[in-house]
Amino acid sequence: MRIETVVVNSSPLIVLFRSGQADLMPRLFREVIVPEQVYTEVLAGREDDAARISLPRTDWTIRKRVEITLPVAAWNLGNGKSAVFSYATKTLGHRALVDDVAARRCARALRIPTLGTGGLLVLAKRRGLIDSVKDRVQLLKNAGLYLSDSVVQPLISEAGE
Repeated sequence: MRIETVVVNSSPLIVLFRSGQADLMPRLFREVIVPEQVYTEVLAGREDDAARISLPRTDWTIRKRVEITLPVAAWNLGNGKSAVFSYATKTLGHRALVDDVAARRCARALRIPTLGTGGLLVLAKRRGLIDSVKDRVQLLKNAGLYLSDSVVQPLISEAGE
């Protein structure tokens, strides 16, 4: 099934902007939903942060007010992730773009389909938008995303590198 729409958490947004790869999102997805709670988290960053500067200037994100639902709130994930999952549970066909391990555990329990930032790179390679997942993963790491070798190696293998 082709992923057309994502609802994105702050961490993927931040590292994609910081690594100069945020332009992949509108090329990969028809809709990129950013809950108000996530938008607020990104704008709370340092004044010189690439994500804080760039997010308000995008014309490809769709800001949405999201009410956090009870099943999601019980997981205590924080406002941003809770808004992402609340939106995803109410809106069929949206994939949650999150990286956090605890968040993914919640998503599995609530049967919310997810995609991580590394998986986004694999998808970009499959669609011919990038040449190398390995090189792009290094850019994410340089931008502050922690990815262990046990996560990186399967991504590189999945990308056929």
